[in-house]
Amino acid sequence: EVQLQASGGGLVQAGGSLRLSCVCSGSNSDCYEIGWFRQAPGKEREGLSCIRPTDSTAYSVESVKGRFTISSDHSKNTVYLQMNSLKPDDTAAYHCAPVECNVGSMRWDPDIPLNHWGQGTLVTVSS
Repeated sequence: EVQLQASGGGLVQAGGSLRLSCVCSGSNSDCYEIGWFRQAPGKEREGLSCIRPTDSTAYSVESVKGRFTISSDHSKNTVYLQMNSLKPDDTAAYHCAPVECNVGSMRWDPDIPLNHWGQGTLVTVSS
């Protein structure tokens, strides 16, 4: 079964940057399209960005465009999320998971909990 290990979180001041990494282990089909999500305590899961490493098709929600950039290293089965100009509202647990990624959208199964795929990484932004 596919597993996705997110890392790179930490404590950062507002305005700072972090780069998250997501290593996918499993079959190539399971690692075909990967998305980043976040979930803050008491809030719904929020899909942020996704990428299809084989052809670099990518999508990001409007709220993070210009601040967050997704990229990948297909040879390492790794997807990155570069986060700049961080705000206290970005504080959350960040997870990666398989998704359906298209130029204009990302889709996922809401019935599968984020931690089904692996541990997330905590990002805390102080004001």
